[in-house]
Amino acid sequence: MNCRIRRFFRPGFVLAVALSLGVTATPPRAQDDVASDSAAPEAQPDIELDEVIEVRSQGNKGAAEVQVDIDGISDETSDLLARYRTKLKQIEAIDLYNSQMEEMIGSQENELVSLRDQVDRVEEVSRSVTPLMIRMITALERFVELDVPFLAEEREERIAELNALMGRADVTTSEKFRQIMAAYQTENEYGRTIEAYRGPLVIDGRETTVDFLRFGRVALVYMALDESEAGTWSQEERKWIPVSDSFKSSIRDGLRIARKQSAPDLITLPVQAAVVAKGDG
Repeated sequence: MNCRIRRFFRPGFVLAVALSLGVTATPPRAQDDVASDSAAPEAQPDIELDEVIEVRSQGNKGAAEVQVDIDGISDETSDLLARYRTKLKQIEAIDLYNSQMEEMIGSQENELVSLRDQVDRVEEVSRSVTPLMIRMITALERFVELDVPFLAEEREERIAELNALMGRADVTTSEKFRQIMAAYQTENEYGRTIEAYRGPLVIDGRETTVDFLRFGRVALVYMALDESEAGTWSQEERKWIPVSDSFKSSIRDGLRIARKQSAPDLITLPVQAAVVAKGDG
């Protein structure tokens, strides 16, 4: 190569060749420098990528934590909303209940006013009812005296108890009135029932035990236990009248029917005929 330079020497050409040789002589060093220079920039993106991933990871983690908080708040909000709606329904039910109670209270207040008025009139009513009850007992006593004389002791004892009841302060007026009405009801039942009972009867000055048979208030007859005597009560004459022996079998059948020892049947009893009042016409 030196021979060529000496043979074809030209000043400008030598510089060009030198430059050319210098360029061609230094490539290995230039490539190493380029490789070393390019290696540094390649490491920088990796570091930045790791930083980005780390930041992204931290962001995701923070977002997850925030989402957990949001879910908790949402659940709490839903629970509060459900409780709020339940309270609204309870308030509505309470309002309806209060409205109904107000109507009932108003009705009770009106009833209370009425009761107070009645209480105020109790004394006045008592003063009016007491004389009425006394008159009712007197009328009942008189009725028993004039009625057919059946169960005389029982009925007289009932009237005596009513008279004693009127003098008791521990018995209310309403209870007194109730017992008087019960006595009237009992006397009313006598008029439509049949009854047989045994008791004493004074005949010709001597007391004898006989069987009495009562058909309502239509007929009251008796027959001695040995069936030797029989008679009927005359309401018109107010005394006992003997009957013929033909009625004894009927009286005997009537006693068995009244005691439920025989089936109901038709019987013949001595009954006084009704007296027709004569008018002016």
